[in-house]
Amino acid sequence: MRKIIMMITFTLVAAAGWAQQPAPQSPEKPTKTFTPAAEVTALIAKAKSEHKDGQALVTEPMLELGPYDGHLEYRASVGNASVHEKEAEAFYVIDGSATMITGGKLVKETRTNATNLSGSAIEGGASRTIAKGDFILVPENTPHWFSSIDGVLVLFSMHVPRP
Repeated sequence: MRKIIMMITFTLVAAAGWAQQPAPQSPEKPTKTFTPAAEVTALIAKAKSEHKDGQALVTEPMLELGPYDGHLEYRASVGNASVHEKEAEAFYVIDGSATMITGGKLVKETRTNATNLSGSAIEGGASRTIAKGDFILVPENTPHWFSSIDGVLVLFSMHVPRP
């Protein structure tokens, strides 16, 4: 009888403890794993309408899954060079063309946050012309910069966290 009472007590205590567990928290960022072509067209129009004179970049969220961020980038002029110390970055050129430099060294380097650096340009590095349909993968810790843009450059970019 004593064993039965102990088992019932244990079961009740365990059940009470389980019932008091906090409900799982919803993720801080929404999950979005699909963006149809019509929405991409609408995002481009939205970015174009939000663009202000002198503004190099307008971004619009496209895909979100945990630490993976996919954005539309509307680049109407040359902006700063970047280094993402803990993220690789993949690009797909949706429209337009530009000259992209990867590698080299940031000019007038500044820290923008705990894992990113910015600069006014890049010294050295490899220069290439990119255009609609091209894919680019920039490893973490690699300076990258769109040094000239022909009109407007529209990109899909995804940051990929790396150890």
